[in-house]
Amino acid sequence: MGVTKTQIYNKEQNELANIFKVLSNPARIAILEFISKQDACICNDIVDEIGLAQPTISQHLKELKSIELIHGEVNGKSICYCINLKKWSAVQKRLNSFFTNTKIKCC
Repeated sequence: MGVTKTQIYNKEQNELANIFKVLSNPARIAILEFISKQDACICNDIVDEIGLAQPTISQHLKELKSIELIHGEVNGKSICYCINLKKWSAVQKRLNSFFTNTKIKCC
């Protein structure tokens, strides 16, 4: 397996690729869909909804937090997760721009 040469790409290309990488897992999409329909939720709520083990859900939450799509707030012994609306909006704009600037008649 070859080494990825991320340094030959610009910052925006690397950031967008990282977003796609994190979002490429269907469990993370399901987690985002669930969280986006809640005012706030804790990990156990997500475990009950998605049906994966708590450590697995925690790992997926960590990945989503790494690109700042969600944030967690400590609430007693639990962490309450919410969509980071500022980052969510920025990602949405970048994806829209990416697809809007794609030529439709290239071949």
